Amino acid sequence: MTTTVITNIGSLVTNDPALGDGSPLGLIENAAVVIEDERVTWVGPADRAPAADEAFDAHGRAVVPGFVDSHSHLVFAGDRTAEFNARMSGRAYSAGGIRTTVAATRAATDAALEANLLRHLDEARRQGTTTFETKSGYGLTVADEARALRIAAAHTEEVTYLGAHIVSPDYADDPAGYVDLVTGEMLTACAPHARWVDVFCEKGAFDGDQARAILTAGAAAGLIPRIHANQLSHGPGVQLAVELEAASADHCTHLTDADVDALGQASATTVATLLPGAEFSTRAQWPDARRLLDAGATVALSTDCNPGSSYTSSMPFCIALAVRDMRMTPDEALWSATAGGARALRRTDIGTLAPGARADLVLLDAPSHVHLAYRPGVPLVAAVWQRGTRAV
Repeated sequence: MTTTVITNIGSLVTNDPALGDGSPLGLIENAAVVIEDERVTWVGPADRAPAADEAFDAHGRAVVPGFVDSHSHLVFAGDRTAEFNARMSGRAYSAGGIRTTVAATRAATDAALEANLLRHLDEARRQGTTTFETKSGYGLTVADEARALRIAAAHTEEVTYLGAHIVSPDYADDPAGYVDLVTGEMLTACAPHARWVDVFCEKGAFDGDQARAILTAGAAAGLIPRIHANQLSHGPGVQLAVELEAASADHCTHLTDADVDALGQASATTVATLLPGAEFSTRAQWPDARRLLDAGATVALSTDCNPGSSYTSSMPFCIALAVRDMRMTPDEALWSATAGGARALRRTDIGTLAPGARADLVLLDAPSHVHLAYRPGVPLVAAVWQRGTRAV
């Protein structure tokens, strides 16, 4: 087994308070990390690092855990440039635009869908993402949803069944019939390829009763619930997420005091995943991360990368938006983009650089992680290790 030491790290974020300065980021200055195969085996001051087979000199730059993108929609075909252009000219965003991508995705070959997925994964990796979740939801037939999940599962273990993205155009006059399909034949075909079940609980998509039925059926089939909640308006999604102990309530843009309190009280089970790329791309109201954090909620940041409402794969960009427009500190935003995303995926082996964690590291061309927000839009990712192997 080969060991590698990354040494002369100016500032190391471990996300383990016990290892560093006692802060949530567990910062260690003048640090080193030792990797053996796919795991971190040692972290600490560089002058105490054990010998290793190979060495990499960070030259005083910062190292952070690989970003954990816990919400994306990457199995799709087609382009919605015209929709974005119209929206930037004043047209309001609605859930209906998803139908455009459904038509293109149904028409695409498996090879085309996989090639598009791999292109986006490479794009995200070059920006420091080492773990990603992705969903179905652009097929909305039994065969198309199942093939989307098969394609995704070949490239990540974090795969989500989202047959309940919108009511299929084929069932426009029979939404109850579509819910029956999503909770019946489609679920049976899709569950073997997924870990999670999701639903878009929103006006124009699925109401609270429909969402409960879909998530409950998914849980009975062995899938763990997560939910698109309260993105476009106030609704029952957050309360349903807490009631069903969903791993995450995603978007959380329009919240009542009761919703915020519920997420604060459920911080150990249900993560509030915020997706600032969606607000940027739709000119919508920003989620109030400060309000959630002050209530004790666990917050994650993710890209929501999709062709309609958030076509970005950049976690650094989302960190900068969260700091600038969602009232997060740079420390909070980085934690939420790493450890917070891991919590949203109920993982303990990622999002941290403690011994035993998966060796997913990002070297920044900067002396501190604060530069991710301080220098927005600048390509600061200098190197990426994924599962202990240099990937970028």
